[in-house]
Amino acid sequence: MLHIYSAGEKRITAADCSGDRLPPGAVWLDLVDPTKAEEAFAERVTGAAIPTRDEAVEIEPSSRQYRDGDAVTVIASIVAGLSDNAPQLTPVSFVLTPRHLVTVRYAEPKVFEVFGAHVERSKEVCADATMTLLHLLEAIVDRMADVLEHAGEEMDQVSRQTFRRGPRQQQRMTNAALEVLLRRIGSVQDVVSKSRMSGVSVARLLSFLGTTLDPKGTKEQLDGLAKDVAALTDHASYLGGNVTFLLDAALGLINIEQNAIIKIFSVAAVIFMPPTLVASIYGMNFKHMPELDFTYGYPMALGLMVCSAVLPYLFFKGRGWL
Repeated sequence: MLHIYSAGEKRITAADCSGDRLPPGAVWLDLVDPTKAEEAFAERVTGAAIPTRDEAVEIEPSSRQYRDGDAVTVIASIVAGLSDNAPQLTPVSFVLTPRHLVTVRYAEPKVFEVFGAHVERSKEVCADATMTLLHLLEAIVDRMADVLEHAGEEMDQVSRQTFRRGPRQQQRMTNAALEVLLRRIGSVQDVVSKSRMSGVSVARLLSFLGTTLDPKGTKEQLDGLAKDVAALTDHASYLGGNVTFLLDAALGLINIEQNAIIKIFSVAAVIFMPPTLVASIYGMNFKHMPELDFTYGYPMALGLMVCSAVLPYLFFKGRGWL
């Protein structure tokens, strides 16, 4: 799918890519999971080579950042799928020519939808190709900050649920609650780790653009974005450390719960062992047993069993083992 944006105008979704002309004033070409025909059309109208999907997933810096004549091509990994709780890193190619910006992506990060709507409302955002790229990168960085902020809030909720439980709440967590806790921690870790990887990728992109683009009017904005990305990457590392701590704490709670269950069974076995011994003794079928003719033999046996069960219980209670 090919979306064509012009400054302050509603986007055009190109259905016919057989021609070789763009609408007047077109600045940004956004290719979403493009076909061969759409890629060929973008190459014809811009005069720049469009990276294929296989080229976009290359990890070598020289394959993700290069200049080909007047066109500058950079590739970054962006987090997508957050709305569906299925975060994934997807490569996004940015091809900047003197007149046009081409983006090629194979997923639909929310930031592109939001930025596209902003372009339709404001002429300044899409005044030229370079400014469109800078504003798009700024929107990506802002989205990254929002994602990390949401992850931090989720971690605070998990921490509150784990360590700051109120007096009216059950002090012991059920197995289902612990399973939900582990799933939430895993979900936060997935988002934080992918956001950090995305931040590293964007930082490399900004560093390359800073040495490639015309410094007039772009240096300050690129430097500001680079500082923001560096701060967000550090924050993602901090959140990653907190997630590790929460995971260790959750596993510790599970061990405590398991130890408590084993302790209950162990104490129950010790408490019921003496009554079982008494019952076994008086269950033997010997002919000569003095207590068989004793009038109070049955109440005495019951009393022995009760006492032999209560005394260990009181002993364990006094030692604080229960």
